[in-house]
This record gives sequence, structure tokens and C-alpha cells, in this order.
Amino acid sequence: MNIGILTSGGDAPGMNAAIRAAVRTAIYNGIKVFGIRRGYQGMIEGDIFPMQTTDVSNIIQRGGTILKTARSKEFTTDEGMKKAFDQLKKHDINALVLIGGDGTCRGAVHFFEKYIIPAVVIPGTIDKDLTGTDYTIGFDTAVNTAIEAIDKIRDTADAHDRLFIVEVMGRDAGYIALNSGIACGAEDILIPETITHIEEVLCKIESDERRKKTVHIIVVAEGDDFGGSKEVYESIITRFPTLDVRTCVLGHIQRGGSPSFADRVLASRLGYAAVNALRDGNTQVMAGVVNGNVVFTPLTQVIKGEIPITEDMLEMIKVLAV
Repeated sequence: MNIGILTSGGDAPGMNAAIRAAVRTAIYNGIKVFGIRRGYQGMIEGDIFPMQTTDVSNIIQRGGTILKTARSKEFTTDEGMKKAFDQLKKHDINALVLIGGDGTCRGAVHFFEKYIIPAVVIPGTIDKDLTGTDYTIGFDTAVNTAIEAIDKIRDTADAHDRLFIVEVMGRDAGYIALNSGIACGAEDILIPETITHIEEVLCKIESDERRKKTVHIIVVAEGDDFGGSKEVYESIITRFPTLDVRTCVLGHIQRGGSPSFADRVLASRLGYAAVNALRDGNTQVMAGVVNGNVVFTPLTQVIKGEIPITEDMLEMIKVLAV
């Protein structure tokens, strides 16, 4: 068996730890391993090279991905997939470890409908939007990055009696907003999974103003159905023109930085598990951790699954913001 490893889609802290674990587990078991740069696009273009254990030395603490990453429109076509398959054959690669999120899983499912190649996906995405695992690689680091920033914003909001709208990443999933908002004591959290009633937000601000509450933090996921921080800001200043309102878009700082302890350990466990799954013939699955145990979920189930936001967490936000 010869294994190819790639990272695809958005980068996530801990991807390097997963690469390191997969490469060293493969080499330990006498398996040749190849790095594929720039995800599916690199597979199409044949940007493939053999990896040794020294190639992954001193990377467990680094953010980003040493294999680079990219999104590939060409891979969604039959021609692109054929080119990718031909490159794998050319390099004698007959198994894959794919590190990425929802787009990586969907691309893999479509690819494997045409070409039968044993593969295991490792969930690497800050969004935590994949079923089959309690956490995804990069989520813990991204949330902690957001928490650190929001804590600092609250200090300046308190000093100036300001209302701050903080926009965090999450185009289709609000888990970063939800968790960072709860951890920082945000007064409101707006996420894509729920309908945002802006009138309720404005009434809450009005109530806080009457009670002389001097600090108000609203955490908004970029994919919230009402809009991002700009739309929320415009609604607030229209209703409260004398209120001191500021916005802060955290943006891509949430993707970078040294991965947390949790992400390093999770990535190491899943990189190790992915290679061993291929050795055991367990393929076309995503490796995840549920209730502390490594589990494998068929990719077709992963891309169809949805992770509901629990009602008790939404209720808790209202209660704790009083």
C-alpha cells in the first residue's frame, strides 16, 4: 500500500499535527507515503512528492498546513477527476488520507463514485460542522482565539460605555459564535441555525439602556440569516442614533496560530487512526471522536448529516444575559 496525504479547503490549526501523525504511522508500518500539495488541485496537477519522517519534524506546533491547501473547481468536473486519478496511478498511490471539511468530504464522495480508491477523511475545519465527530481539528483553537479577542473588546467597551458587534467566522455554522459568545458572556449571539428577529435584539438593547447597563456585546456569525456585523450595526444606529456602537470583524485570525493542546491531541489521534483504518480495510469513512472514542462514519452519511443547535443552549444564552 502507498498512501497519499492532502489537506483541502480552509486551513485549520492542527492540520500539521494530523499530517505528522499519519506520515509517521505509515512509515512505522512500512508503508510508503506521499504528500500532495494544494489539495485536489495539486492532485490534478501531479504536485506530489515522497515523504519521510524528517519532513514532519517540528511541525506539530505550527498553524496552517505544510502541504498547502486550495479549493478546486476543476476537481468537480469529470475531466478533472480523471486527471487526478491518472496522477495517483502515475505515482503508484493506491490509498488516500484526506484532511479537510465538508467540501473535502463531498469531493471525496463524488470522486469515489467513479474511482474506487481506499480513503479515510480526517475532519479538519474550524467550523465544527461535520456529523460523526464531537469536535473537528481547529475548532478549539479558533474558539479560543475568538474568546481572547472578545475579552479584550469587552475591556474597551466597559471603559467607554460602548456597544460592540463582533463578527466571527461561520458562513454556514454558528458553533464558533455560539461557544465564544457563551464563554465571553455576550448579551446576544446571532447564528445561521436560528432565525434572527432583529426587533428582539433592539428591544433587548433598549431594556439594557433603561437599566443603565454600560456594556453590550453582540457576537454575530458571518453567515447569520439577517446578515453580518454591517447589517446589525445599521439596524442599531437607526433605532439608537446617540448610542456609541462599534463593530469588529475578527476574520482570518481565527484560522491561524499555534494549535491548542486539544487540537494537537485530536489531530494526532485521528492521523494515527486514519492510517490504521486503511491497514484494516476500513475505507470511504471519516475518522472522528465521539464520547472520547475514535469512531468511523461512512462519508455518504457525513455529507447528509446535520448537527442541530440544542435548545437548552439557546435558552441559557437568554437567561445568562439578563
